[in-house]
Amino acid sequence: MTRLDVPLHVKYIQSLGEHKDDLIYHLTAHLRMNAIYWGLTALCIMNHKDALDREEMIEFVMSCWDEEAGGFGAHPDHDAHLLTTLSAIQILVTQDALDRVDIPRVVKFILSLQQPSGVFAGDAFGEIDTRFLYCAVNALSLLGHLHELDIDKTVDYIRRCRNFDGGFGAREGAESHAAQVFVCTAALAILDKLDEVDQETLAWWLAERQLPNGGLNGRPEKLEDVCYSFWVLSSLSILNKITWIDADKLTQFILSAQDPDGGIADRPGDQPDVFHTHFGVAGLTLLGYPGLIDLDPVYCMPAKLIEAKGLRKGWKALPRKDAE
Repeated sequence: MTRLDVPLHVKYIQSLGEHKDDLIYHLTAHLRMNAIYWGLTALCIMNHKDALDREEMIEFVMSCWDEEAGGFGAHPDHDAHLLTTLSAIQILVTQDALDRVDIPRVVKFILSLQQPSGVFAGDAFGEIDTRFLYCAVNALSLLGHLHELDIDKTVDYIRRCRNFDGGFGAREGAESHAAQVFVCTAALAILDKLDEVDQETLAWWLAERQLPNGGLNGRPEKLEDVCYSFWVLSSLSILNKITWIDADKLTQFILSAQDPDGGIADRPGDQPDVFHTHFGVAGLTLLGYPGLIDLDPVYCMPAKLIEAKGLRKGWKALPRKDAE
């Protein structure tokens, strides 16, 4: 396909919750909260926010509340985790339903997971990752409680994850990876600490992620993948260097990964899923693709919502193209 088939992708996202008796539906329960966020945000970008039932969505999110921990799990009766807690907050903010949440308890849950080093564990079981640090910073910002975070300790850990190539890893000493670059760069942007980034070196490393077919990979010598259309572009957008990649070639790569029955895959010919559908559409809007709603590259939410909360800063995307 040479154009984004919005109606087909809307129908695809709507269909994902229609087959609750299928085995795959139950095998993906651990991704349910995140998948709802991906689907809802993709619909928002395509200007079809109301394609899913608002009340049903809010009821599901609230059914995933972990009363003991004070956060949200991926599915009812799942343990609370920072990844799913952030997705729950993003969904509720998008649906203007944050008043359903016991915010002080969520804030307490998030802050309880910061380790002495400054990084965050994802849950009570202790796995650490810069992804979880970003989830904490993003969620606290959306909840209006960023001031309760130990910012110096948080920034110090991110600083220790910075590598010689300008990138960041999953933890101190880990290799640079485009997704980890995003979470660290976006966290520093929220904390107003972008001076910690070697911006020229990092932008060069990010631009090097583009392959001859136009797609982007996550690290050197790896295959291209549609999801990096967001991870790489978001970071370049935050650094105001999104023009360092070939936008036309990347646009064509993303469009070529569309499935004839709806949805976007990791690369052409593969099975589509809501994860790559979301990040493919997110990449297109950062590229200025016509007809899409602006996305904030730091929070990965509709820009107008972030603007309304007074959080949006000077991140840039390419100018929107005129529809052909």
